[in-house]
Amino acid sequence: MTSLIRHVTIDSLDPYALATFWSAVLDRPLHEDDHPGDEMALIEDAGLLFVTVPEAKAGKNRVHLDLQPQDRTRDQEVERVLGLGATLVDDQRKPDGTGWVVLADPEGNEFCVERSAAERA
Repeated sequence: MTSLIRHVTIDSLDPYALATFWSAVLDRPLHEDDHPGDEMALIEDAGLLFVTVPEAKAGKNRVHLDLQPQDRTRDQEVERVLGLGATLVDDQRKPDGTGWVVLADPEGNEFCVERSAAERA
């Protein structure tokens, strides 16, 4: 018998608010039972579970998410996600179009936006 990863759990000061940000980024709904003030919030379709912890994030992530846009370019996706509340951490885009952009969500968790499949082709 093997194990499966059921969720990736993300510590948060405000799980509902952070899950709402990621719900918009991923265009996936929050679980219907989640409400502001809850100690947990779930984006079931993405396997992301946000849980309450008492302390803010400190230091660099040991694990991060890499996003690949499906219906827009990397640069369009970066602008869209910045508009949702992300912040720019590091820009690794190269003149030849390769590279990625490191952003942070509203609680400071870093994630990357890579090129779309069409841009890689």
